[in-house]
Amino acid sequence: MKFSQADPGDGYLIEGYEPGRIRIDGRFFDAGLILTPRRILPSWGPRVVADLTEEHIDVLLALTPQVILLGTGARQVFPTLPLLSRALTRGMGIEVMDTGAACRTYNILMAEGRQVVAGLLP
Repeated sequence: MKFSQADPGDGYLIEGYEPGRIRIDGRFFDAGLILTPRRILPSWGPRVVADLTEEHIDVLLALTPQVILLGTGARQVFPTLPLLSRALTRGMGIEVMDTGAACRTYNILMAEGRQVVAGLLP
């Protein structure tokens, strides 16, 4: 799915998503990554949610976002409650959704100037 044009002057926008591949700033990413308005951190996370660890979540938390978006691939799959509670006990929201929805939501929040961090699995 190709996304509408938006002004990338405020940070990185997701330009397109299809299962297994995300386009950001003209580059394609086919592995998990972390995206903030100012940073792209490639090679983050496992291929599937079941393999997420505390360390994966801690990297997202270390970026001190207002909200964390967790894109879980072609379908919404919730990680274990102990992993989700790592964010919740620190007062940070964590939203779990399929990666396409996470990409769209990231662009909206980024355009609003929010401190958003997206952990996107292919």
